[in-house]
Amino acid sequence: MQAAATAQSRLLALQSIDTAIAQLEHRRRSLPELARIAERQQVRRRQGEQLIAANTAVSDLELDVAKAEADLVPVRERLDRDRQRVDSGAVTDPKQLNALLDEIEHLKRRINDLEDIELELMERLEEATGTRDAVVAARAEGEAELRALLAARDKQLAVLDADLTDRGAERSGVAAELPTDLLELYDRIRAKSGSGAAELIHRRCSGCQLEATSADLTRYRAAPPDQVLRCEECNRILIRTSESGL
Repeated sequence: MQAAATAQSRLLALQSIDTAIAQLEHRRRSLPELARIAERQQVRRRQGEQLIAANTAVSDLELDVAKAEADLVPVRERLDRDRQRVDSGAVTDPKQLNALLDEIEHLKRRINDLEDIELELMERLEEATGTRDAVVAARAEGEAELRALLAARDKQLAVLDADLTDRGAERSGVAAELPTDLLELYDRIRAKSGSGAAELIHRRCSGCQLEATSADLTRYRAAPPDQVLRCEECNRILIRTSESGL
């Protein structure tokens, strides 16, 4: 392929721009905030599951406490009635009175048992409520951190995207100066190796950093200025300059 030496030299400017674009894109993909955001979002999902479980536990225990209290009501009412009957003196038959007193003792024991159950349930409810409140607080703190991370990410992305836009416009300007076939060759090589052109500096390819052999140097020297040379090692377009050592 032939292309004017000035056009070939412009490939170095294009490569410099493409390198800068690649670096910007890499920075865009590898912002520290991105990993922290992903981690924070995973924590948020786990906290959401924990909150559902905590709310369910609190709700179930509230129902259990309410049921325990409801179970106590008829027993207490029965005890009050029995005591009133005893205190009123309405029961005069000794056998009936003893039965009534035995029932009162039984009701007292039953109330103690039910109150113990209720107390245990209330303690469990208090603990479950504390667990839920801790999850809510941690989630709120995490949400604040996530919002801060998202804001920091968006701010940096805005700067990087503006730089990419500027570099893209700069690239378009340089690319417009180049012959179509030379640009297509450059782009094909760049798609495979990451860069399409490299300067020959002191007999060494700046792309692969390998020094040209004597046979290659002889061929480079003999090539006319408009001949497009390729590095024998990395296949990049090789740009000759005053620093090439030819």
